[in-house]
Amino acid sequence: MRPPRTRRARLRAILLWLAASGVAGAGPQPETVGKVVALPARPGPHWFWLSDILLHRTALFDADAGELLATLSSGSGGVGFVIAPLFAPDHREVYLAETYYSRGVRGERTDVVTVYDAATLQPLEEIGIPPRRAEYFPGNAANALSDDGRFAAVFNLTPVTSLSIVDVKSRRFTTEVSTPGCSLVYAAGPRRFLMLCANGAALTVALDDTGHETRVERSEPFFDPQKDPVTEKAVRRGSEWLFVSFGETWSLVGDADRRAAWRVGGGQHLAVHAASGRLYALMHQGGPDTHKEAGTEVWVYDLTTRRRVQRIPVPNPLAGFVGQQLAASGRGRMARFTGWFLPKVLPNPGVERILVTQDDHPVLVMSASLPPTLTIHDAMTGAVVRQVSEPGLAASLLFAP
Repeated sequence: MRPPRTRRARLRAILLWLAASGVAGAGPQPETVGKVVALPARPGPHWFWLSDILLHRTALFDADAGELLATLSSGSGGVGFVIAPLFAPDHREVYLAETYYSRGVRGERTDVVTVYDAATLQPLEEIGIPPRRAEYFPGNAANALSDDGRFAAVFNLTPVTSLSIVDVKSRRFTTEVSTPGCSLVYAAGPRRFLMLCANGAALTVALDDTGHETRVERSEPFFDPQKDPVTEKAVRRGSEWLFVSFGETWSLVGDADRRAAWRVGGGQHLAVHAASGRLYALMHQGGPDTHKEAGTEVWVYDLTTRRRVQRIPVPNPLAGFVGQQLAASGRGRMARFTGWFLPKVLPNPGVERILVTQDDHPVLVMSASLPPTLTIHDAMTGAVVRQVSEPGLAASLLFAP
């Protein structure tokens, strides 16, 4: 039999072999069920959320303990994506845009923004919105919360584009703002949202105190969508949004890097630590049009000097996954051996998404989809702190309060 030709095919073959041999099927003892607890009033500095399109949930993890704390499941199972929740500034509530169908995967559609108690994750109220919210993978910039925590904006695509505005404090839908030719949504102040337009311009939507638009204004184009498009996977630092393009505003790669074919890639390829001014970029080596491929290194830049200050290698997710399964199965001697042997013999599939927490001692979270793994690093040194077990099946987005 001829061996698989592509890297992804080889990884699938390895995982299937592991499952058949009983390694991938091994796991820890079942947990005791029936215990109900409340989360602390304020999130831990290293808490983060990870959405999963197969489990149809968004899950809360503690990077310090390496544990799953809670999950939010929403919408009709098997339909659409669970997108990033929005967090009230006082951390008391969580807002999540959801879609339901009367017959599970078909029938009458209902879109809502559900308000959850942040401590119990129990729903408090549903706010109906037009059944037009956009669902796409991985779901970057699908919704946003104004900086004062008052208004949520949900991006619609039918294929006409618009924003549904919800007053989360008074628990009501206020208006739908037409935004022809402009998509996605980013927070841009206490009463403002930002969108990207097809001609390379930005659209600003300003609201009044009742949640209705007072100004919808299009800027001059700031990028060329044909010659130098930007990715939608931006990160925010204060009053700035940072986008990656192919151009030379300031380059993440030097001449030697270009010759070695280093490129930005992945489903969530940027992270920023606001206080230190460090920008993290997920990098891989590949040809043109490989901007969605997983990264094998994280490059760190000083935003003031615009220079690279660090390169962090991505641990082999496949080796880590197999090592975890061996450890869980009780094969301790073999598990110790895997730390040295497996990274040398198994291909490194890389990771698709990264996140950096915003505290004084931040952690860098790396997430892979095939196989599903989560690795926690010291964001300043790059050192591996721990690997989180059982992160899910098909991750799509990382986000933090």
